[in-house]
Amino acid sequence: MREVLSDIDRWRAQSKSIALATVIQTWGSAPRGAGAKMALTLDGEISGSVSGGCVEGAVFESGVQTLKTGRPQLISFGVADETAWEVGLACGGSIRVFVMPLDTAVYDAAREAVSGDRLAAVVTIVKGPGELLGRELLLRDDGSTAGSLGSELDEAALAAGRRAMEAGQSRQASVPRAGADAVEVFVDVLMPAPTLIAVGGVHIAIALASIAKALGYRTIVVDPRRSFGSEARFPAERVDRLIQEWPDDALTQVGLNRSTAVAMLTHDPKLDDPALKIALPSPAFYVGALGSQKTQAARRARLLAAGLTEAQVDRLHGPIGLDIGATTPEEIALAVMAQIVAARNGAASPS
Repeated sequence: MREVLSDIDRWRAQSKSIALATVIQTWGSAPRGAGAKMALTLDGEISGSVSGGCVEGAVFESGVQTLKTGRPQLISFGVADETAWEVGLACGGSIRVFVMPLDTAVYDAAREAVSGDRLAAVVTIVKGPGELLGRELLLRDDGSTAGSLGSELDEAALAAGRRAMEAGQSRQASVPRAGADAVEVFVDVLMPAPTLIAVGGVHIAIALASIAKALGYRTIVVDPRRSFGSEARFPAERVDRLIQEWPDDALTQVGLNRSTAVAMLTHDPKLDDPALKIALPSPAFYVGALGSQKTQAARRARLLAAGLTEAQVDRLHGPIGLDIGATTPEEIALAVMAQIVAARNGAASPS
């Protein structure tokens, strides 16, 4: 959703008709996951992507038709290797895309949630009777809502939205109707922007913050040592926030959620251990710590002795970063960021 917001806002200011295409399901080697979006206008403007390939052309044509007729469409691409190749999918890939005119009321609520870094979910009817197709309902993390699928559907739709939000994953679901066939909905979970907290204002943190910002992460550096955590080393254009406090106090102040990654870079137990006692039991999707295998073994023993469980300590990525033979601070930062991205995408387990 984030990638298309600015263009949609610009088009709306120009009073343009807008269609929104969303990937609702993938199989095989599809290049973009469920929830990926492409927005388009009748005059040929496009924002975002649903595949990274030639599927965009076919989706654009469907979007134009949808804008002309006002009728949403559920379209599929791929399955057979030769078919997938023809539309630009990787060999054997397949996707389902739902295209509909932009629902401005629900869009405004979704935009507010995304801009405010709040967890939310948009439930859209993607398969069912024509008069219901494209109806949307937004659920916020505080339980408030916007839009409606219809009084007989909202309760079950909200339950599906809550389950998807708890899992932190967009998904399809079936919503029953009394005396009629169930409708198929897509629950699009809008996660807060990913945040990287680097504990320790060392040279690695300088490079790590730069890479993270380039990937769209909000960046926070924590270090109570003024020579390391100084504004000269970490000006506002380099990091989003600099906290010159003890790491455990800083992490408590910031708050950790499932969109947070924490990288311990001080190599000092006095700073790392108190912070790890907060980070490892938290919902943070990634916690890593700098240090050799020997250092990690000693750290693990201290954390267990301090009362953390085996499962909590097992979450720690250490030694931190993917093994790419990194030697320079910049290479180490690249290895750490690559591991963070892999963990966020479900492709990396703690070492």
